[in-house]
Amino acid sequence: MSTKQFKTTINCDACIAKVTPVLNADETITKWSVDTQNPDKILTVEGESIDSDDLVHTLKKIGYSAVEL
Repeated sequence: MSTKQFKTTINCDACIAKVTPVLNADETITKWSVDTQNPDKILTVEGESIDSDDLVHTLKKIGYSAVEL
């Protein structure tokens, strides 16, 4: 299992509600969370064979930017 972190624009509960179905549908992600208290709004994902580029692209399609740290 690997863990990856991303700086994002996911900054509130409504944003989290919007990304939840998308991230939950990704079979490579077993666990995820967003630290909205952090100024960089850090998204942490855990799972197997997570494709960072694919995740960034998926978030972009629903209106959020993400940059892997």
